[in-house]
Amino acid sequence: MKITVKKYKEQILEWPKSGCHIMAQYDDEKIIVYQAYRKEIGEFAVKNQFFGGEFSLSRMTWIKPNFLWMMYRSGWGTKEGQEISLAIHLKISAFRNYLQNAVYTSFDQTEGISHDQWRGELENSNIRLQWDPDHDPYGAKQERRAIQIGLRDNFIRSFAKDDILLIEDISQFVKEQYEFVQNSQLENLMTPVEKPFILNDEILNRKLKIIKE
Repeated sequence: MKITVKKYKEQILEWPKSGCHIMAQYDDEKIIVYQAYRKEIGEFAVKNQFFGGEFSLSRMTWIKPNFLWMMYRSGWGTKEGQEISLAIHLKISAFRNYLQNAVYTSFDQTEGISHDQWRGELENSNIRLQWDPDHDPYGAKQERRAIQIGLRDNFIRSFAKDDILLIEDISQFVKEQYEFVQNSQLENLMTPVEKPFILNDEILNRKLKIIKE
């Protein structure tokens, strides 16, 4: 497994407790995002190192850089159709491009624009953006907000093949860590090392509601 992990109990001491934060594992070249699929799609992606086969290029796909948000969404890989957990090593330049072109799914999350302007941008955008409550390993809502990004049309085609550096199947790791959660042994729980992702673009940071600390 190419992702770096660390004890959850140690990480939560360092993580921000509230606010909008893109919690992720990243470096200058890549950022890791997570998705969960049924066996046919997940195995094809790992074997071929791109998304194809039964993966739909006509439906919006959502990526999540926050591991625990993905675990909440997939029930730690137990929900039907989300049994295969993937860690996708994405070009960081592509991720920045997604953010720059993203439009909020809800007008309530926008600032500084009219409803008509937001509606027009939403209809013409192929990338959706939303902040949702982050969750702890048990699924409880946190004050901190987690980001998810929806891709479609030209962006989903780029994501499916050109933007990816590596696709890993981390389903076994997820299964092993879920046992600690089920047994209330969070002292043994390991999660991917994550820290807030901040861009060197103040306008974009303001759009994303990200505040430098």
